[in-house]
Amino acid sequence: MRTTGLTVGEYEIFWLNGGSFKLDGGAMFGPVPKSIWSTRYPVEQNNNILLTASPMLIKGPDSLILVESGIGNKLTAKQRQIFQIQREWDVIGDLKKLGISRHDIDTVVLTHGDWDHAGGIVMTGASGEPELSFPRARHLLQRAEWEDICQPCTRSSAAYWPINTDALNLSSQLVLVEEMATVAPGITVRRTGGHTRGHQVVFIESQGEQAIHLGDLFPTRAHLNPLWVMAYDNFPLEVIERKKKLIHQGMRDQAWFLFYHDPFCEACKFGTDGKPSASWSARTDGA
Repeated sequence: MRTTGLTVGEYEIFWLNGGSFKLDGGAMFGPVPKSIWSTRYPVEQNNNILLTASPMLIKGPDSLILVESGIGNKLTAKQRQIFQIQREWDVIGDLKKLGISRHDIDTVVLTHGDWDHAGGIVMTGASGEPELSFPRARHLLQRAEWEDICQPCTRSSAAYWPINTDALNLSSQLVLVEEMATVAPGITVRRTGGHTRGHQVVFIESQGEQAIHLGDLFPTRAHLNPLWVMAYDNFPLEVIERKKKLIHQGMRDQAWFLFYHDPFCEACKFGTDGKPSASWSARTDGA
C-alpha cells in the first residue's frame, strides 16, 4: 500500500487491504453482453473477474473515518471456496503501517450491509471470540438499511449475515441516519437506494476539491454507463436514475470518483467525453 494518500482539500484518503475475491463477471455486469463488458474489464476463461474490497481511510485534521470495512477475518472454509478469496483481510495491519491503531478510528461509514462491505465490522479477536474491530468508533448506516439487515427478505438474506452485525446491535456504537447526515466538516452521507433500499453514498468537499464514493452504484470504473447495472442490484431502475444524476454531477464538478471494488484503479476523474482525465492507484509503490 502507499503511505501517501489521495489529497482532497484538507483530507487525505488511503485505500486499505480489506481482502480480494472472484465473482462471476456476468453477475457483476448484469444485462450487458460479455462481448462488450469484457473489452473494458479483464476476465478469466471461466468468466471469473477479480474484485477488491478496499476500505477507505479518510484522514482529516480532527477525524479518522473509515468508509466500508472489507470482508473481515471470519469466513468459513466453505465461504472462502465459494468466493475464491485471493487476499486476506488486513485492515488492522495497514492501519498500523500508517501509525494508526484500530482504537483511533472515530467513525465507520457503511454504504450498505452486504457481507463484502460489512464483514470487517466484527472481527475474530486474539481470544477467538467476535469483537468490534473499531470499538470506539460510531458506525453510520441508513435507518432503512438497518431495518432490512435486522429483517431481511429472502433475496437480501444471502448478503446480510448476522455474524457481521450482531455485536454492533448490542453495542452503543450504532448511529442510524435519516436520509442525510454530516459526518465531519465537508463530509456527508446521503441515501440513494438502488443497490439496496438503504444504500448511501459519501461526499467529500474541502477547499474547492471534491470526491464521491458511490458504493455499489459505481463499483468499478467500467460501470460508468448508467445502464450497466449488476445482477446484485435489488432496484436496478433506481440505480440507473441515481447514477445518471450523480455521475453527471461529479463529472461537471471534476470530482474524484472513489472505487471500492476496482483492483486496477482506486480513484478516477472523468472528462465530459466519458474518458478518464486523471486516475489514482494505491498500489504504485507496491501492493
